[in-house]
Amino acid sequence: MNKNTFALTPPMGWNSYDYYDTTVNEEQVKANADYMAANLKEYGWEYVIVDIQWYAWGAGTMRDRHQYIPFSRLEMDEYGRLIPCPERFPSSENGAGFRPLADYVHSLGLKFGIHIMRGIPRVAAQEHLPILGSEQTADEVADPASICGWNPDMYGLRAGMEGSQAYYDSLFALYAEWGVDYVKCDDICNTSLYRENQYSAAHEIEMLHAAIEKCGRPIVLSLSPGPALIEKAWHYEKYANMWRITDDFWDRWDLLKNMFWRCELWQDHVKEGCFPDCDMLPLGKVGKGFGEERSTNFTKAEQVTMMTLWCVFRSPLMLGAEMTKLDDWTLSLLTNREVLALLEDGHHGVQVERTEDYAVWANWNEKDGTVCVALFNLKEEAANVSVSLEDIAAALPVSVGEKLLEKTGWTKETVGAEKTESLEIALKELWTKETAYCTGGAVYSPVEAHGAKLFAL
Repeated sequence: MNKNTFALTPPMGWNSYDYYDTTVNEEQVKANADYMAANLKEYGWEYVIVDIQWYAWGAGTMRDRHQYIPFSRLEMDEYGRLIPCPERFPSSENGAGFRPLADYVHSLGLKFGIHIMRGIPRVAAQEHLPILGSEQTADEVADPASICGWNPDMYGLRAGMEGSQAYYDSLFALYAEWGVDYVKCDDICNTSLYRENQYSAAHEIEMLHAAIEKCGRPIVLSLSPGPALIEKAWHYEKYANMWRITDDFWDRWDLLKNMFWRCELWQDHVKEGCFPDCDMLPLGKVGKGFGEERSTNFTKAEQVTMMTLWCVFRSPLMLGAEMTKLDDWTLSLLTNREVLALLEDGHHGVQVERTEDYAVWANWNEKDGTVCVALFNLKEEAANVSVSLEDIAAALPVSVGEKLLEKTGWTKETVGAEKTESLEIALKELWTKETAYCTGGAVYSPVEAHGAKLFAL
């Protein structure tokens, strides 16, 4: 497992993609960082991530035809390393790179991150550029048979080549100089173009990990896109901090409902320093860079469901909204301390039950044995969702389950006794802060369509 001291809990932050697509600029990043520092930092939100094509000139200018303009001009140094486009990031001029912007983000008490594509720029290979720290050149290490099916900027790097590792080492040495705290590497978690080998870039994951260890700076490594391959879970855990378990997640109910299956699949692989990633939170205002700003398509109930599932499962939380346009209700979703506490060290999530109509999850704290239970209604209409205390306890470690039953009065002596039906337990619903009471040795509640209730027992 990838041991570290800098990402012990799921990273929480903002990523520019859902709102800006390829077009975000320095002023917009700073505005969102300012908002995070003023409104979200105290709740654990800390990463500010500049997503794809920060190095591309004219990004977004042909959006009606191309998301990524073929053979566009890329800003690059003499060693084939992509650097910020000064048209959008003016402080990067004269070789400064992202250092000034990272310094600004750090001055707010936040952390700074960037998106990269795996490999080396195709134009660097075409021009036979040197690789810093190697006798080999870009054309020798680039693998023209390893490309991305949706982005035209890069070639993959050849395995077993000294120059390939040297190139990644040079990249992360540069990122360390800039003060980068987080790197999201794309077209690497699942190289979907190659259907016969969707993990064809495993060697590049290992090279990235080695480069981070050499650079002398703690940098979170996030792998995209998904779906991650469950049979490669051990490899993700050894070399990365986060890996996407889904393709791009957007604000559609069918995608959200599908995440219950994905979380069930990956629940045993959520570990300290290593986190299966449910992808970004498409809340608030999104979509401007894709053509038109819009509000999320999720209903309020669906937004509560998404936040509840991400937190009980303990996924990283990356907000996709334009933060300066968040309304009070959306902000309240992101600043609920009791819900966000489920992400803290020592917490664990487990699915208790799932059918086509409902799902139940529990999140327990190994430090004090406390348990929260989430009831999800997956139906198209309001419904009652119920789960027995015995089923909850059975899903937990034995000692935790026994403590839960004892705490709620549901012991061997009470099972089958007359007082069972009258045995009342008190629960606090963490979104509404209301107290509910349940009898009969079960946790139950009416839940609106596509909605969730989250109870602390």
